[in-house]
Amino acid sequence: MVKRNTKSARNGSAGTKKAVVALGGNAISMRDRPDTIPNQFDNTYESLDSIIELIRHGYKLAITHGNGPQVGNALLRVELSKGKAPILPLFICVADLQGGMGYMIEQTLQNRLREKGTRRNVTTLVTQVVVDQNDPDFADPTKFVGQFYRKDIAHRIAGEMGWQKIKPFPGDKLGRWRRVVASPQPMEIVESRVIKQLVEEGVIVIAAGGGGIPVIRKDDKLVGVDAVIDKDRAAAVLAREIEAELLIILTDIDRVAINFGTPQQKWLSQVPLMKLIEYYNDGQFPAGSMGPKVEAAISFLQNGGKQVIITSIEKGFEAVRGKAGTRIVK
Repeated sequence: MVKRNTKSARNGSAGTKKAVVALGGNAISMRDRPDTIPNQFDNTYESLDSIIELIRHGYKLAITHGNGPQVGNALLRVELSKGKAPILPLFICVADLQGGMGYMIEQTLQNRLREKGTRRNVTTLVTQVVVDQNDPDFADPTKFVGQFYRKDIAHRIAGEMGWQKIKPFPGDKLGRWRRVVASPQPMEIVESRVIKQLVEEGVIVIAAGGGGIPVIRKDDKLVGVDAVIDKDRAAAVLAREIEAELLIILTDIDRVAINFGTPQQKWLSQVPLMKLIEYYNDGQFPAGSMGPKVEAAISFLQNGGKQVIITSIEKGFEAVRGKAGTRIVK
């Protein structure tokens, strides 16, 4: 893990209000709508209310986003074009989506700011994220990607495409299999200095989309690897490295809960970091849902951050004002 000097983050000027916003996948692709490009633009337009208000109230922002549905579609196109076009590795698909989805968010945000009479520059930066080539997830991959297949078809396609691993998808009633790739821990953002400079100059930067392009350092060179980095974990590293005070994780729930789905369920409005760690160690936040978001919150606050807010896309600005969401503080 890359070390940093947290003193400068704590002693930064009081009026900067620098934040990283992590947009959930439902900001662009919604389950109840066909995942067409026009619909993705419409969804993005509708999802930016909170970000618009943060900008209008003086926040300097870097924005990250998920790419789950989109990377699945990109991998499907690779499979269908086998023999007709070069096979694209997963890390190139992630890079392509950073550009395409970043463009979508960038243009939509520019249009909405113009409608509000607000002048701010917006840019998208294709971002590399360094991971450890010895991360244990490379030896035992855990992240499901791409399409569902019958077992025999999955084995055939895996052989043709050179996939490292396939597994049966847990809970699938049809017993289907999927490709599995590593989801290593992000260590550092290669372009963090550029992003920090742009944000401090007032430019809204869309970066580390889909968790960033995973790269390793090999013989003093950067090399892309087939993996998927969790976007909330990457957002925490980005927030740490640009010395943001606030990390906002926007998802599809209004607040974080403990004992979720039980009669003892309790929504959390404000929780101290140490209490959150206690809940996490007690297994309150499953790896497949809230776990990575809570891990990101803990990591950011332990490395110089001041606050984390987890809430829905619709209530992001209300949560910053203390009227919604879960606020995690030191």
